[in-house]
Order: sequence, then C-alpha cells, then structure tokens
Amino acid sequence: MKTSPAPASPTHPALPAHRELFYGGAWHPAHGGAHWECFSPTNGSSLGICADASDADVDAAVQAAHCAFPAWRDTHPSDRAARLRQAAARIRQHGGDLALIDALDCGNAITPMKGDVENAATQLEFFAGLVTEAKGETIPMGHGRLNYTLREPLGVVGRIGAFNHPFMFSAAKMAAPLAAGNTVVIKPPEQAPLSTLRLAELVGDLFPPGVFNVVTGRGKEAGQALVRHPAVAKIGLIGSVEAGRAVMRTAADTLKPVLLELGGKNALIGFADADLPALADAIVQGMNFAWCGQSCGSTSRVFLHESIHDRIADMVRERLAAFQPGLPQDPDTTMGAIVSAEQHRRILDYIRIGRDEGATLSYGGTVPADPGLAQGFFIEPTLFTGVQPSMRIAREEIFGPVLSLFRWTDAGAMLAAVNAPDYGLTCSLWTRDLATALEFSSRVQAGYVWINEVGRHFLGAPYGGFKQSGNGREECFDELLAFTQTKNVHVRY
Repeated sequence: MKTSPAPASPTHPALPAHRELFYGGAWHPAHGGAHWECFSPTNGSSLGICADASDADVDAAVQAAHCAFPAWRDTHPSDRAARLRQAAARIRQHGGDLALIDALDCGNAITPMKGDVENAATQLEFFAGLVTEAKGETIPMGHGRLNYTLREPLGVVGRIGAFNHPFMFSAAKMAAPLAAGNTVVIKPPEQAPLSTLRLAELVGDLFPPGVFNVVTGRGKEAGQALVRHPAVAKIGLIGSVEAGRAVMRTAADTLKPVLLELGGKNALIGFADADLPALADAIVQGMNFAWCGQSCGSTSRVFLHESIHDRIADMVRERLAAFQPGLPQDPDTTMGAIVSAEQHRRILDYIRIGRDEGATLSYGGTVPADPGLAQGFFIEPTLFTGVQPSMRIAREEIFGPVLSLFRWTDAGAMLAAVNAPDYGLTCSLWTRDLATALEFSSRVQAGYVWINEVGRHFLGAPYGGFKQSGNGREECFDELLAFTQTKNVHVRY
C-alpha cells in the first residue's frame, strides 16, 4: 500500500478517470490517501492508481448504503426496473471501451470480454423483468383469520467479485440485489478493479445516492471489512474455495448469510459412442482457453473411453494450435495473458509438478517464444496425458490453461474418479445414448451438467455448485429470492 502522493493516471480514453471510492453518490479518496498501482499483465506497464480502502472507508460506504436502503426499498418496483434497464443501455453504449479496460487490466482477450459486457447487460434486463415476482403467498386459516407472507429485501448487500470476469461480475451481480430492493456495496477484484470504476462513472447517477457503491481495496483488508460489518445483511462472493472459507468464517460472527460461487475441478466424460469431432471441439471449448483457463467452470479433467482416447488426444493437440497467446487488446488474439505474476508462477509450478508426478506433457507447457510477449504473463495452452486421479494436477484447481486427459475402461471406477475431488461445479457428458446420459447425469456430483454441450450458461437456469464449489444458485429466479427474506403476517378479524 502507498500513501505518498498518487502518480498521475494514464490518459488512455477508455480507462476510468476516477480512481477513488464511490459511495453516497460521490467520489471520495481513501483514508490518508492510501492507494496502490495497477499494472497490465500484458507487459507490466502501469495503468495508474486505485484507492486502497481501509476499515473506515468501508464503513463510510456501508453507512451510505444503509441510509439509502429505506427509500430504495420503498421505491416502486417499476422504477427500480427502469433504472436497471437504463444501466444496461449505458453499458451497451460503452461496450467496446469496457471490454478494452478488462483486456488491459486482467489480460483476457478483448473479444470474449465483449461477450462479458453483453452478458452483464442482459442479466440487468433479466432481473429488471423479475422485480414484481418476489411475491408472498396466503395460507388458509379459516374464517376470521388471514395469514400471508411477504418477500422483503435484506438491506445492504456486499458483493465481492473475481478477476477472471471483472466487469461482468460487478455489473451483473448487482442486478438481483437491486431488483429486490436492497442497496449494494461492490468490492471488485484487487487484480482488476478498473472496469468496475468505469461502471460507477457510467451508471452511478442512475440510482439515488448510496444505492450503488464501489470500494476498491485488498481482499484481506477491504473485503474482510465488508464481510464483518454489522450493517451488511448478506455477502455474495465469486472466488476461490480459500476465499469462500475466509468469508464464511468472518460472516459467522454476525450470522449473516452468504452466497458463494467458488472453484471447480470439473470433468468432461467422453463415452465410446460420442461424436468424435464434436467431442474434440468441446474439450477445447470447455477448457476456456480464451480466458487462459481462468474460469471456475472449466472442464479441466477429461475422461475418455480407451477406445477413443488416442484419436481424441491427437485431435485436441491439433485444435490447441489455434490458441496462440497474444496481446489481449488485439481483436485477433484468441488467448491473452495470465492475470498476475503470482498466478503465472503458480500455473508454471503445477506444470512442473505434473511432469514430476509422471504425467506426459503432450502439448505446450512453457512461456511463448514471441519476444513481443516477453514482458507479460503468458503461457502456452497445455495438455497432459497419462494423468492418474491421485496426481495433484488431477485433484487441485490450477486456474490456468492446463488440460488433463484420463483413460478409462470401467464406468464405475471412472465415475468414482470424476466425483473424487472436493469440488462439484460443472460436468459435461458426451454420448449418443440417452439412457447413458441420463444415468450419469444423475450420478455425477456437480451442480450444472451439460449433455453433448459444454461451457454455455443459460439465463434462467440455476448455476451453482455442490460440495466445496459453493452454495446457492445464480443467473435465475433463485438469485432474486436469495436477496429477500420471508415475513409472515397473521391477522384475526
């Protein structure tokens, strides 16, 4: 953390002009002028500074949200919906710049980041359409009594996002709480906070002061201050299992509920009768190489029946050649940079561990030779074959472009290996046999299962994990209800 005079921010027109904290409808410096410098993972260049929020700063933002809550709660639902739709329209209007900010700040290629911006706008519109659906019900009590329930907002909601989809996680994840009548305080990822600050510049004036707030800062300081604040009614986190555990421990002190979408060590299962070219395409698509594998839902463990294993391995290697790392801001780039030096070292360590444990490095596994990328955090798409379920690369989330192939013959043993990790977010099944597909979809321990498809999310379909991949469901009606509480009213007349 720096408290010296802040250096000037770069003048790139897409980057946010404000680098302070946004709460109560205005911009505020962090306590004592604390800040840190943001660097692009593409070449290490400075992207300027951001305010580093302290406990006092988080308290000020939460208090602003707390004071704004009663009026926002009582705002007519149609007005709340209209403001969310206006926010979606402004986001689309500036979609190119928002995607570029994320490309510069988190290293992902600009083309998929444009998809993230559109996804965020769509989710704002989706929840705007649900504002009148947070309904109660009546309970029959006989003559002379009326018993009914109300769905009421919780109050101040804290949302903490992850670095792989920074804009989408900030913009989309404010939608359900605001639609339900809550106020929000967003803590964007410390590795990539700039698009969230630009979000505040774009939509901050659409909401009454204090309804929408942004605090930038470190997870262990600002994030934990937000979680433990007694006026915060609920926390929503997208992040690692370790971060989820820390949030749950801290939230326990105030007994506040949490909504967690955490990591995954997801499986893709190829049966002997699968359509082989489609399966090979899906293996590459499911690994999310466009995000350098930095996605909780990536199907990083691929279980192939022995009769198709070798042919599919060859086909996957051919397809990986299409993913050459490049500068994220280039629209032709299909695979950008790893978000940070720390994550870059971690991924390279796992590649070394995989080789040391006896897996065969079948493709990639090194930094690219392109001298134009030498200053950035780039890694080639990586394929391991001969992976055994006991290996660390088979059990631990790498969160990088590292794909592991497993050979199986016995379906029961394969299913046990698929379900062995403590994660359970997604799974993809590839077979032409409907009975096989339905049988295994009921037995895999994952919250989101594709059959003959992979990677896509469908708005309205509940997304979330089993086991240590989180709790609660998002991208659906359940997410709206998650930010309400039920009140029972009994009347005798």
